[in-house]
Amino acid sequence: MNSTFNTQTKSTGISINKVLKNTYMLLGMTLAFSAFTATIATMIGIGPIASLVLMLVAFALLFVVSKTADTSKGLFWVFMFTGAMGASLGNMLNHYLTMPNGPALIMQSLGTTALIFFALSAYVLSTKKDFSFMGGFLMAGMIAVVVAMIANIFLQIPLMQLVISSVVVLIMSGLILFDTSRIVNGGETNYIRATVSLYLNIFNIFVHLLSILGIMDD
Repeated sequence: MNSTFNTQTKSTGISINKVLKNTYMLLGMTLAFSAFTATIATMIGIGPIASLVLMLVAFALLFVVSKTADTSKGLFWVFMFTGAMGASLGNMLNHYLTMPNGPALIMQSLGTTALIFFALSAYVLSTKKDFSFMGGFLMAGMIAVVVAMIANIFLQIPLMQLVISSVVVLIMSGLILFDTSRIVNGGETNYIRATVSLYLNIFNIFVHLLSILGIMDD
């Protein structure tokens, strides 16, 4: 009986480690691909309309990725999705690059994003703590943030944007804990879906950190 239980536990551990390894490997490749497409889009100098179209295309591809995540086609579509997301940053990056301190702000945002991700991931991996209890709170927070974002489109209040971006960074940091703990504790067994979740967390942290730094620098 104990032998069977130990075998099952060992098998589960190996499976989780495989998902974790594949997730981080794919995450690294998709982030690199996003950086490449963002660089190309920045060099080309795409405008705000093109960036918006790319973002809408990326959201459409997100549904395709979700549908194909259990097949080999999912790998192709996840690169198409992250590539479009990266390219959509072109216009925003060009905006910051025109600022006197723009390149430094971008590098600060990249460095801080990496630090947040690695620190939170290392904490979950070392403690194996279950953060599933945060799910409801994080979802409620995201709904509130979306409402605030829509409101600020019309209000255009810089201070409100600063608060929104700060809250988004906190929520996405919480989601890194939540998503990583799901992988570690066997709640997420599909590494493509796990990659997309972590990618979106990192993407949003970078964008909103850059927004915060830009507002503070202006």
